[in-house]
Amino acid sequence: MKVSVDPMVCEANGVCVGLAPEVFDLNDDDELTILQPEVPADQADLVRHAVRSCPKAALSLEE
Repeated sequence: MKVSVDPMVCEANGVCVGLAPEVFDLNDDDELTILQPEVPADQADLVRHAVRSCPKAALSLEE
């Protein structure tokens, strides 16, 4: 599974970082960084939840 972000849509609300901090991070410029684009199996459910919870729908999954 791969996760990606549309930087034009992302507002850096940080919901995904709170839900899956091993996969997502906000840098010093409040830009979302995906630490692990290839989602580890043990993080898959958290990442799915983060994608569903994004207030701007800026995240997408490729299963």
